[in-house]
Formats: sequence, structure tokens, C-alpha cells
Amino acid sequence: MQLRNSPSRYGLVSIVLHWGIALAVFGLFGLGLWMVTLDYYSPYNHSAPALHKSIGLTLLALMLVRLLWRFISPPPPTLSSYSKATRLGAKLGHGVLYLVLFAVLIAGYLISTADGRPIEVFGLFAVPASLTSIPDQEDVAGAVHLYLAWGLVIFAGLHALAALKHHFIDHDVTLTRMFGRRAD
Repeated sequence: MQLRNSPSRYGLVSIVLHWGIALAVFGLFGLGLWMVTLDYYSPYNHSAPALHKSIGLTLLALMLVRLLWRFISPPPPTLSSYSKATRLGAKLGHGVLYLVLFAVLIAGYLISTADGRPIEVFGLFAVPASLTSIPDQEDVAGAVHLYLAWGLVIFAGLHALAALKHHFIDHDVTLTRMFGRRAD
């Protein structure tokens, strides 16, 4: 399989980024829902949030790589069988997914750095706090993070349903291209 995207299919880099980011988003969502139920005396009270933050910052870096990769190796064009509305919906849908994901990640960073402390990433390095002067930063960013995270997973679920609709109802290659198969 080729590394770069071609006019007929996604390359290995795009495929790994797509599915890896999807896995991270849903994993972080589940971890986030679980960790907010932990009480002070839970043995995971400190390790779960630390893991959530580390994975979140790794995801932010991967999203920046993914955005750069879209310029280096543009995705295959939408299928010619799509209506104009479907083409527009696909562009808008992907744009919303990118924007909301970046917003969730930035809100998470703002929660974690509201007190001025850096975020340790897997104990390897620290990302410094750069913005700490927003009034009620932790609470406001926390609310934004929570609601956008719910919106993100719901919208990603709709994205998955749309791909399944293309595959099983329309019988086109939209989904199979994201597995590296050629659009014949």
C-alpha cells in the first residue's frame, strides 16, 4: 500500500491517522466520562486525568500532523456520483469535525493549565501553561470541553453512519477507500 493518497484511494498515512484519531477520540471520551466519577480516594484519581491529558496532547499533535498531511497529500476527490448537496455536506461535515475536535482539545488544555502549572505528557516532557488569565478559566473551559466532546462523538457517530449508508445502501466505495482499496 502506498503512503500517499492517490486520486482513487487514501494512502497508509491518512488511513492510520484517520482510524488512530477516531480510536483516540472515543477512548478519551470514555476515559473522561469514567474519570469524572472517581472520588478523591480512588487509586486512579491522579493517574486517569494524567493519562487523559497525555493522550489529549498527543491527539492535538496528531491532528496538526493530519492537517499538514492534507496539504502534502490531498485526499481523493469526492465521487462523481455524489450530488452537489452531498459534496457540500461532505466538505462541511469534515470541516465541522476538524473544528470541533480542535476546540475540544484547546478547551482541555485551558482546563489543565488554568492554575498555571504545565501538563506532563507521559512523564517525558511538559507542555507549559501559556494562557491563565481568563476569568473562571477552569470552569468555562470545562463546560466547553464537556459539551463539545458530546457534540464531537455524536457528530462522529453520524459521520460513521453516513459512511455505512454509502457502503450498504448506495453501494459506493466511500468507506472502502478509507481502508485503502481503490475506487474502481
